[in-house]
Amino acid sequence: MLATIQNHHLNGANMFGDYPEGSQQVILGMGCFWGAERILWKLDGVHVTSVGYAGGTDETPDYKRVCSGRTGHAEVVHVVFDPTVITFEELLKVYFENHDPTQGNRQGNDVGSQYRSALYVFSDEQLAAAKVAAARYEEAYGRSLTTDIAMAPTYYPAEDYHQQYLAKNPQGYCNHGPTGVSCPIPQRVSVPAE
Repeated sequence: MLATIQNHHLNGANMFGDYPEGSQQVILGMGCFWGAERILWKLDGVHVTSVGYAGGTDETPDYKRVCSGRTGHAEVVHVVFDPTVITFEELLKVYFENHDPTQGNRQGNDVGSQYRSALYVFSDEQLAAAKVAAARYEEAYGRSLTTDIAMAPTYYPAEDYHQQYLAKNPQGYCNHGPTGVSCPIPQRVSVPAE
């Protein structure tokens, strides 16, 4: 059964609505969503996080189905943030520096399409900034990125026990951490008016 709880285990904020005015959203796939969420919920300016599935074709994903590789979904973290405290570009720096976006359908020992690098955005401005950041990081890394960058598809919140998993299970599995490759923060990107 997918998420039935509404409030974040650590800060009590509603994970699925009632976001503060001026907030922005992004969906980030960095491999296993447990460790990715822990990295992101700790950032100043992040209002709330939740984990789920996105980027596939199955309209009723659950953990077992996603792990089968047949749904096309990635494990992702939905992030709601205050851009006056942490800019989108600063968030992308943390994102790119804390997983390996060159590995295709894997992160370390975690293998499968659900572990792919994914960056799903909510505006044309975010899309432009994401592409600039990816290009700069690819140059810094010296290898081609496999990150799936696109407008945000439908987000399916994961089961309750996955939400803030590492806060509830501090000794739980996590393979995330700095790659050692610095992502240059891009200059602000403006989208030309149409």
